Amino acid sequence: MHGFISAGTPIRTVRAIITFMKKAAILYDFDKTLCTKDMQEYSLIPSLGYESPRVFWDEVTELTVRYRMDGISAYLYHLQKKFTEQGSPVTKDMFIKPGRQIELYPGVETWFRRINDYGRKAGLFIEHYIISSGMKEIIENTSIADEFRKIYACCYYYENGIAVWPAQVVNYTTKTQYIFRINKQVLDESDDRSLNEYVDPKHRPIPFTRMVYVADGITDVPCMRLVKEYGGSSVAVYNPDSPKAVNTAKKLIDDGRANYMVKADYSENSDMEQLMKRIIDHMKADAELEDLEGQYR
Repeated sequence: MHGFISAGTPIRTVRAIITFMKKAAILYDFDKTLCTKDMQEYSLIPSLGYESPRVFWDEVTELTVRYRMDGISAYLYHLQKKFTEQGSPVTKDMFIKPGRQIELYPGVETWFRRINDYGRKAGLFIEHYIISSGMKEIIENTSIADEFRKIYACCYYYENGIAVWPAQVVNYTTKTQYIFRINKQVLDESDDRSLNEYVDPKHRPIPFTRMVYVADGITDVPCMRLVKEYGGSSVAVYNPDSPKAVNTAKKLIDDGRANYMVKADYSENSDMEQLMKRIIDHMKADAELEDLEGQYR
């Protein structure tokens, strides 16, 4: 489970380990955070005949402005419409290849095991989550899909195997609800009642102080700011080969949206790994102080 409990570990032992350890969560955007560009651009959009993905996104922007559509709803609609016009209605199977062709940043495939191991030594059970406006069906077909406790992303509702309507639309502001779901461990998207019930922050399974939000852009500002202001850590990652990405990360820092900025290299001993280890060390110290404080109550 999550990199540090072997497949042969008895279930009672697994439960004991998880119960004893405090839980922490690392939340990730996906596009340009874990992979090098928008996930639709590797093969999905090119398969529609676009030589430049920019043309597709410009068409989406035109739809958004003309009909006052939500931008994410517009791209889901336009994607489905373009495939249907070419006689290939959207099916789940068509996302298998795009998922396998995702180009991850260096070190991502071994990142989770390394961070889980470090967390375990600090007495923390670390869970990983995706909160993305990209396609859930694509992410589920990547090599790292099993590393995540939950993948929150856009997806279609299918009838007879064919997409007929967006089942989930995850836009830039609705992303924040999933942070609260993780905070309260109400992970089922259909369970709004439990999500909206009041729970004392002290009794929530994963407090904001043991959360890290990792993302790349301005569209992640609501989530970055929420986690940061509630005592967690927000990390702006960037592609060092892109001046625009570097400037965006700097702006997130300057505007107080993110705590840290670091290049998107998840390799062993990278700046990103060293930063995350320091954040985990901080979580460990806070958890120990909480326990000490509790002894006097």
